[in-house]
Amino acid sequence: VQLQASGGGLVQAGGSLRLSCAASGRFFSIDVMGWYRQAPGKQRELVTHITSRGRTNYADSVKGRFTISRDNAKNTVYLQMNSLKPEDTAVYYCKAEVYGDDSDSFPRDYWGMGTQVTVSS
Repeated sequence: VQLQASGGGLVQAGGSLRLSCAASGRFFSIDVMGWYRQAPGKQRELVTHITSRGRTNYADSVKGRFTISRDNAKNTVYLQMNSLKPEDTAVYYCKAEVYGDDSDSFPRDYWGMGTQVTVSS
């Protein structure tokens, strides 16, 4: 299973970016898909995640500004980021909890390589 993230870049404060992360390879199904971020000198933190049924969860710092969505047919998760702030600057990683086949009891975590988001003030 491979996760390919895209959509990062440089944007001014108040601007918007949309990240995408597509899963490829052989697997049975994907449960939770999510986005994490890691700023320089800080630990990786959860930004948001979405279940296969569309239930979402957001970090308090991004509520009302970021929106996660997914296309199960394309095995892709998206992150729409609006009203970006300099403190949103980080490398953003996508993660997917994947069942390899229908006999798996628990999913396995897979991570994408990360995409840089830089917000200038």
